[in-house]
Amino acid sequence: MKKYFMLKLNPPRPTFAQDLTDEERSIMQQHSAYWRDLMSKGFVVAFGPVIDPKVVYGLGIVAAESFEQVEEFIKNDPADKLGDYEYYQMMAVVPEK
Repeated sequence: MKKYFMLKLNPPRPTFAQDLTDEERSIMQQHSAYWRDLMSKGFVVAFGPVIDPKVVYGLGIVAAESFEQVEEFIKNDPADKLGDYEYYQMMAVVPEK
């Protein structure tokens, strides 16, 4: 049975969203493609940047079988080397299919 998890990708610096280097921009484009692919396979409910006035960060809601599967998703994310992930199981309410 799938469980839901909230993932938060904290940026490497508070100004990251405003001053990405070309290399960081490329990594973030790969990051977006990576999560879109997982979304097409049914693992991702939603993801994207949160425009918090203090610091912009990434947020995702994923459906997975286990914490280990979530950790594997994170490990394979190109942006994992840029930021710091937090993740927690979530008692999500989602539409029935």
